[in-house]
Amino acid sequence: MATANFDRQIRKTIEAFVEELSGLVRAAALQSVTEAFGAGGVPVRRGRGAVAAPVPTSRGRAKGQKRAPEALAQLTESLLSAIKASPGQRMEEIAKGLGTSTGELTLPAKKLLAEKKIKTKGERRATKYYPAG
Repeated sequence: MATANFDRQIRKTIEAFVEELSGLVRAAALQSVTEAFGAGGVPVRRGRGAVAAPVPTSRGRAKGQKRAPEALAQLTESLLSAIKASPGQRMEEIAKGLGTSTGELTLPAKKLLAEKKIKTKGERRATKYYPAG
């Protein structure tokens, strides 16, 4: 009889523990989802290989996030103006003058090259940019 009582007590304790643990897991999952979708800041990476939500960079948007078309057009025009104002500069020099990174200028430069508004001389980091025509 004492063993059956003891077994019931163990079972109740385990069920209470499982119920409490389930509640904690649900709360943690809800918090992670809320943080990932912007309601509570940036989620913290936990554990090996954990996936975190995109973290905004110094440029004001998450890595891999597309720029607004207006912002891209404005940056493209700024790049073209900088190249016209100082022909023969390398991308690092242009980026420094515009107060941005070379990575931010990659797409605008490609667009200007495709539209044949600028031309280049040199290769890799020695590439210099000139207005076309």
